[in-house]
Amino acid sequence: MQVLIADDSALLREGLRLLLEDAGHTVVGSAASGTELVVRALELRPDLVISDIRMPPSHTDEGLRAAQEIRATWPEAPILLLSQYVVVGYATELIESGERATGYLLKDRVFDIRAFLESIERVAGGGVAIDPDVVGQVIASRRRSPLDELTHREREVLELMGEGLTNAGISQRLYISGGAVEKHTQRLFAKLGLSEDASVHRRVTAVLTLLGR
Repeated sequence: MQVLIADDSALLREGLRLLLEDAGHTVVGSAASGTELVVRALELRPDLVISDIRMPPSHTDEGLRAAQEIRATWPEAPILLLSQYVVVGYATELIESGERATGYLLKDRVFDIRAFLESIERVAGGGVAIDPDVVGQVIASRRRSPLDELTHREREVLELMGEGLTNAGISQRLYISGGAVEKHTQRLFAKLGLSEDASVHRRVTAVLTLLGR
């Protein structure tokens, strides 16, 4: 099987390469960003694309968006997405898409080498492989609000957004750095399933989600 690996961590890319080649597969290329992934995938048309969901520049959902862009040109592209932890919004979107040749695994699952290799072969063969923890959290989310996923600090940041404060204002109110505010903001956007779509004002949508609780 020919595989393309996309992750901004050179260490993880190398680890996956060694694991896959030891199992008899061939790594035909790699990418470190969503943009590079789209170009390489459409150029190489591998038997399987394995990609992290979070990659530069914003480390939110570049891998997921890249997968969608690849499939716009190559609908049958076999893509397995990896995530450090479950973001219910992304998982739900992926599962509800109904796409075949699709996988979504937590990175910890890679350490179960046998199960991981079975998953990649299933996806490459046109099947679906969804991490059991992902499925469990998606099912649980049906009974919960996305707001329940936020940490206490992320909830504070969102509430201050609702008051109309800018990131600088939030930084002053909470006595944290501007960088910390940006980090919490990006994480809460991710947990609420708000992608970096230019047609959507994420701050407004996040506040509306809060008010609609």
